[in-house]
Amino acid sequence: MLVCHCKRLTDRDVCGAIAAGACSGPELARQCGAGSVCGGCRPLLDELLDRHEAASDTGPRFELSAAS
Repeated sequence: MLVCHCKRLTDRDVCGAIAAGACSGPELARQCGAGSVCGGCRPLLDELLDRHEAASDTGPRFELSAAS
């Protein structure tokens, strides 16, 4: 999904930068350029950052599956 139209960055690009250590809007702008031009993507960038933070705060996740 295209996240930053100005820099033509997808959610994978942004999530890659987050995984590489970007933990704020300014850090995303420095690492990949997202949010550095018009700012229209900043709400979505914040959402992606929040999702990453929530996922990392919960610890390991295990899926239970029914026996076949």
